[in-house]
Amino acid sequence: MTEIAARDALSDAIRYWEPRRILYNAVLLLVVAVTYWAKLPVSRATVIADSLQVLFVLAVLANVAYCTAYVVDVVVQISAFRQTWLRLRWILLAVGVLFAGVLAHFFSSGLFTTST
Repeated sequence: MTEIAARDALSDAIRYWEPRRILYNAVLLLVVAVTYWAKLPVSRATVIADSLQVLFVLAVLANVAYCTAYVVDVVVQISAFRQTWLRLRWILLAVGVLFAGVLAHFFSSGLFTTST
């Protein structure tokens, strides 16, 4: 087993996760766009400055949530399971993207609906 310094584990995590953040955000944008399109014409009437601000805050929070992958990644990398983790950490990405996509659909569905 090869020891790895926390600094090296963090550097490796950054190299792995940051390029994938683009995919993560693209999927969330696609989910919101499809939800908007599916709710037309009601969604058109609900897009106002306040709803755009809500979408912005949700996008920032989604990216903060994405950063939690670093905690898991670095901790597992400095454990005895590093080699296995490096082969399987894509699973964390897939589960995270799916979970965030469901949340994006849930929140955007509510945002693109008029209250009666």
